[in-house]
Amino acid sequence: MLQRTTSETGTKVHARTGRTVRDLRRENRTAVLRRLYFDGPMSRLMLGPATGLSSGSVSNVVAELVADGLVEEAGSVDSAGGRPRTLVRITPASGFMIGVDIGETRVRIELFDLTLTELARTERPLAPSGPRTARYDVDLVVDHLREGIAEVLRLAEVPADRLIGVGVGVPGIVARTPEDGAVVHGQTVGWDAVPFERLLRAAVDLPETVPYWIDNGAKTLGQAEMWFGAGRGARSAVVVLFGSGVGACVVTDPMGPGRAIEWGHLTVRVRGRRCRCGAQGCLEAYAGAEALLERWREAGGVPPAGADEETALTAMLAAAYPAEPGTEPGAEPGTESGAEPDATALAVLAETAEYLGAGFADLINLFQPERILVGGWAGLQLGTRFLETVSGYAKEYALTYPASRTGIGLGTLGPEAVTVGAALLPLVDFFAQGGRRPESKPTTPAPAWQSALQDRVTT
Repeated sequence: MLQRTTSETGTKVHARTGRTVRDLRRENRTAVLRRLYFDGPMSRLMLGPATGLSSGSVSNVVAELVADGLVEEAGSVDSAGGRPRTLVRITPASGFMIGVDIGETRVRIELFDLTLTELARTERPLAPSGPRTARYDVDLVVDHLREGIAEVLRLAEVPADRLIGVGVGVPGIVARTPEDGAVVHGQTVGWDAVPFERLLRAAVDLPETVPYWIDNGAKTLGQAEMWFGAGRGARSAVVVLFGSGVGACVVTDPMGPGRAIEWGHLTVRVRGRRCRCGAQGCLEAYAGAEALLERWREAGGVPPAGADEETALTAMLAAAYPAEPGTEPGAEPGTESGAEPDATALAVLAETAEYLGAGFADLINLFQPERILVGGWAGLQLGTRFLETVSGYAKEYALTYPASRTGIGLGTLGPEAVTVGAALLPLVDFFAQGGRRPESKPTTPAPAWQSALQDRVTT
């Protein structure tokens, strides 16, 4: 292998690729950790072909990881004619992550071990009514995180310095600056360039070395569904987050973090309904749960007085799709047995299905994904009722060839998938670093597009 040595450090660098020996060791550790995470427990012999490493490299890496406490023995299996082979696996308590979902009715905070087993959780409700900007008051949300993070660490008796990171799913676009870290532009919730990471670091009692990973909630949902849910096995997908508003995450690498897109703010009707972002004719102004309920009310529907959006949407579905006589109570959304469907609710839902189908067609034509997956609390409620209708409209409006190659279905991780995906953000980076924690205050990670551009410039 052609090598050169830098005069400053004496580090050996590959002449063609610029990779150092340290880089190679980190990549080998990453390969073993990822394989054990998804397919473990495994023997050292099994890890060789699974990672593409030599038996000697596997032995060295496993020995390092065992010494670091990241990997532990997990029994043995018989071998053909030889001694039993020892299995190894990820050590669950070798690291912990916190996942946060800043949702539409609550802030949910969960603590996980390294194998993503939930150890503790807490929820802080957001105001069910009143101005949206008041509901998402930044100081209030930061207080919720400060109190909630301390609570889950206390409940699980986990020291703060054992955290490998805190992942947070937020509403809006996330940019990053050297001074403030993650800055959130949440136009629909009144967050105008909020220096959210800096505010959290000032308020939350965590060591400076603990990294924060703050990203769009649709992106964290996509991460979770691709790793553990309905996206597993797909080469590409668009994961839709359907709640009060509408967002999406485009995934072109099953192991990558995906890319959040503001799908809900595509214009579907020129000079149409006013969207909560301030523009007119956005998809969200017709298909978001908040707009859907508003349209039902305008058409003469009567949502329950004082109910939050989740309760009101349940009531709308119950009015539109009454339970059949003899249906067990609570088995499906519905009114009392034998009631007549609410024609107003049915008409609004039918129109919504067509708007969503047109929006899905845009996703198909633009990205040609293998799958479109629907998640979020509203998406999961509505999907069981009219996803087939939405899929029909999508195929009608999309180009025939890509539409024939795109499957449309529901996510499988439930309404808590955003929190799980948020916890995966620090885990992905931890594995990428070979399972090593930062020894100093972490620098804010650059967006994927910026890193790729920098690679091109320096190559």
